[in-house]
Amino acid sequence: MNKLQFKMALVLGLTILSVYLLYPTFEWYSKTDSEREKLEAMRMRPKKILNLGLDLRGGTHLLLELETDKLDKKEKIQDAMLRAIEIIRNRIDQYGMAETPIAKQGDRWISVDLPGISKTEQAEALIGKTALLEFKLVSTDPAAQKVLEKVESLSVPPFDKEGKLIPEISKLMPKGTILVKGKTSYDMEGTASEQKYYVLEATAPLTGAYLENARVETDSQMGYPHIAFSFNKEGGKIFENFTGANVGRNLAVVLDDIVHTAPVIKSKIGGGKGIIEGNFTMEEARDIAIILRAGALPAPVKIIEKRVVGPTLGEDSIKKGLKASFYGFLLVVIFMVGYYSMGGLISVTALFLNFFFLITALSSFSATLTLPGIAGMILSLAMAVDANILILERMREELELSRPVAMIIPTAYDKAWSAIFDSNLTTWITSVFLFQFGSGPVKGFATTLTIGLVIGVFTSVFVTRTIYDFWLTSNPKKLRI
Repeated sequence: MNKLQFKMALVLGLTILSVYLLYPTFEWYSKTDSEREKLEAMRMRPKKILNLGLDLRGGTHLLLELETDKLDKKEKIQDAMLRAIEIIRNRIDQYGMAETPIAKQGDRWISVDLPGISKTEQAEALIGKTALLEFKLVSTDPAAQKVLEKVESLSVPPFDKEGKLIPEISKLMPKGTILVKGKTSYDMEGTASEQKYYVLEATAPLTGAYLENARVETDSQMGYPHIAFSFNKEGGKIFENFTGANVGRNLAVVLDDIVHTAPVIKSKIGGGKGIIEGNFTMEEARDIAIILRAGALPAPVKIIEKRVVGPTLGEDSIKKGLKASFYGFLLVVIFMVGYYSMGGLISVTALFLNFFFLITALSSFSATLTLPGIAGMILSLAMAVDANILILERMREELELSRPVAMIIPTAYDKAWSAIFDSNLTTWITSVFLFQFGSGPVKGFATTLTIGLVIGVFTSVFVTRTIYDFWLTSNPKKLRI
């Protein structure tokens, strides 16, 4: 295989590979919205596809604040922020929304975009929970029963607005115990039952830090969902010893300061496995299992800003963007072919491959496409057109010197290369700085621009040169530029 054959095989191979890699994206977006929603619910969304951002698909934007005052004193804020971002990302990924834009803003704020989720309550339940799972014994102190009787007689909640016990209750609490409310349950008509409270021992001998897995299962008799969990080896040993030492007592399963269930320990529980029952719906059980698997946040997060973007706006942006891109590309084709003839047609072919390779690359990285990202793509395509024009103008200069066709093409590429390299390098450096110091939409713009510049140089120089070299094998006498 000679050099030209290798170059042609490389271009053809990359084109075939791009078709293969881009097919899942094409297939996914050819489905109806309802079909995609069903597949997402079943976690059957392909991983290697081009995702649409919030401004194109619609959804929810959240700005979260990490409550740094509630961090463990030993943990640094910077480390806690990185861990919180990673945990939030894990929760969202397990929910079926891969590559969701999550970015750190300032010292303690986190920006999250959730394309496709327009119900803010659903988003808050998924992200905002601390997911602190604790196992605590229900107090058997006689004074605990008096506390519960007093709480039941009150006409107001036992906690004030700041979440602290009111004086009437706090003075009755036995030493080393805490008052925790139970999960609110609802009847068939949707009416909430009377709020239940538990007096628990304050210390938690076992927490969710030892969890290895959590999944949703259904009761074999009634079909009600519950959460089955398993501990790692160390946690399983602690759980076995703990349950063995407290047979006959009630063990409360506390998630985010709410008692979900408090069953009686009937015997030592070996194997490091158990279940959490709590009159869950299937969706509630699934969300809790997700956040348990992802881990507990280092500190609570509170939502300080939420914004819902309707899907209509996204659809409108896509339609206008596609329309503008089509007319812009058509005008470029007309100009290049009309002004540069055969050379313009070759440049347009390379430009089409540039766009095709760029979309394929973004799909392979499971990138999220936003309006700023589309702007970056357009700029990278413009740089590729600019490179082709530099080459074609150099060819015209060589033609005026009446040089043979076999010399015109390599000479034009050699002379244009330095200008192409310099312009792309300076733009690439700018995009790197934008990515490093920008955030959110700016990063999206910089990412697509960076990838587009690399592909643009490849198509405008390597691909077009390969086409010209193949054409030269026919020993042409004239070059139409």
